[in-house]
Amino acid sequence: MDKKTRFTKLITQNEGLIIKVASLYTNSQQDQEDLFQEIVFQLWKSFDSFNDQSKISTWMYRVAMNTAIYNLKSIKKKVNTIPIETSAYHLPDEKDKSAEQRIRVLYDSLQILNLLDKGIILLYLEGKNHQEIAEITGISPSNVGTRIGRIKEKLKQQITKTL
Repeated sequence: MDKKTRFTKLITQNEGLIIKVASLYTNSQQDQEDLFQEIVFQLWKSFDSFNDQSKISTWMYRVAMNTAIYNLKSIKKKVNTIPIETSAYHLPDEKDKSAEQRIRVLYDSLQILNLLDKGIILLYLEGKNHQEIAEITGISPSNVGTRIGRIKEKLKQQITKTL
């Protein structure tokens, strides 16, 4: 199997991982799509450097999160704009409103977190253990546990304020 075919298969199998990272670090659909493309581009650029010393998903999370953080830092230097068209937003069905509202509250609450904490909680919500999170983020497993506890407390306080 050639490099292009292997890479395409890898992206197809792990598309959800990239979408989750992109949606966590962006505020609009357009920004999410742009970040998704940038992450795929960075994965392609570094595909040859993957050396099978960790799981492929660990490597992908690391590249995706680093790309998202770099992208967010560069965007913060630019002027913020507000989209004019509000009619383009998808309104959920009546039966989905409660679940959609809970998800929105969670995502809004995640915005108070710093860049590293956003990544840690994303990985935690994905079911990654402390060791895997440590490998992806580059911090110690004990630090991961401490941060998760603090993040949970921050989120609990923020969600309580919101509701």
